[in-house]
Amino acid sequence: MTSPSQGATAERLLRDLAPQVLGAVMRRFRDFGAAEDAVQEALIAAATQWPREGVPDEPRAWLIHVASRRIADHVRSEAARRRREAIVVSLVPPELQIALAADSDEAALEDDTLTLLFMCCHPALSAPSAIALTLRAVGGLTTAEIARAFLVPEATMAQRISRAKQSIKASGVPFERPTPEARTARLGAVLHVLYLIFNEGYTSSSGPALHRDDLSGEAIRLTRAVHALLPDDGEVAGLLALMLLTDARRAARTGPLGELIPLAEQDRGLWDQRAIAEGVALVTAALSRGSIGAYQLQAAIAAVHDEAARAEDTDWPQILALYGVLMRMSDNPMVALSHAIATAMVHGPRAGLDRLNALDADARLSGHHRLDAARAHLLERAGDREAAIAHYRRAASRTTSIPEQNYLATQAARLSDALK
Repeated sequence: MTSPSQGATAERLLRDLAPQVLGAVMRRFRDFGAAEDAVQEALIAAATQWPREGVPDEPRAWLIHVASRRIADHVRSEAARRRREAIVVSLVPPELQIALAADSDEAALEDDTLTLLFMCCHPALSAPSAIALTLRAVGGLTTAEIARAFLVPEATMAQRISRAKQSIKASGVPFERPTPEARTARLGAVLHVLYLIFNEGYTSSSGPALHRDDLSGEAIRLTRAVHALLPDDGEVAGLLALMLLTDARRAARTGPLGELIPLAEQDRGLWDQRAIAEGVALVTAALSRGSIGAYQLQAAIAAVHDEAARAEDTDWPQILALYGVLMRMSDNPMVALSHAIATAMVHGPRAGLDRLNALDADARLSGHHRLDAARAHLLERAGDREAAIAHYRRAASRTTSIPEQNYLATQAARLSDALK
């Protein structure tokens, strides 16, 4: 019988290997849709067999072999598959069909995940489609999770991903590391992808756990890889700094039962000081180069929070000023939401509520639980407990994250008890 720990270990390994295997199979067969389908079948087979029979000595090679065999089986099974086989074979030079073994040195040395990351962001796709596809292929997010990240319906996102796959297939762009010029053109979309993957991992949009460490860890790993590729790019350094400075607080964000602990109440002794030091050094160096971007500003805000020994020591005027600059650079509604909160911390809750009221007309935030949660917090600080209770409850009903639901419902119950 498989132990829970063995099953969890196999699941983590499969998530780590999935983008690498997809990259290797895609490089061999040049058909994104077929490669993704085959890799998914290989992952299902592994999830069934490995916990029962043990993880093979070379799990990556095992998955590539099974996925490649699945493609071969499919293309031989019917006439439609035979037509696809002809297309695939015509695109792959004969020498590559022979030379590239599943576990060859070339396959081991090339970072297929990083190559896949840049390929999914090539010019054949719009930026939103590239980001959505990469979240699926590299980040392993579900269509529903991606839709929540983009604040769009799941059906809309499913169509976007399907069109992106078709565009990649029709483009004929080879699976290879992009030239420096192409890399520059795709970098903005790549960084946005990594940012969204990290955010989904740091605060999961659904499910019983607040964190998805596999996703946030993978986002940090990939961003380190991009930083190693482009060490002088300020926004790459800024994004890595932002991730490190944010992830440094992870151990203090939940209690013994997985309950959410807000920033102001966290035990700062649990924060990862090495990650904070690395993040501060990265953003300081990036800002000193003179070209300031949105990720660097967000990292600077995170650094101000992390460098405060106590919550009451936080330099909120500096944070408000940084959000003001960020607001002029970005039309992101979440930035506007954070700016409203910073306004409240400097000028009082009513000033913050005025800012939130201005966001009610933004369709991207309509019905989003974070707007209700922020309004509830500021209403409580302003002394309007009954209105705060209503918005805490509404926020709890609108989030699909169980830790957030529990936290928001607890705040509503606490205020209700105080009114009795």
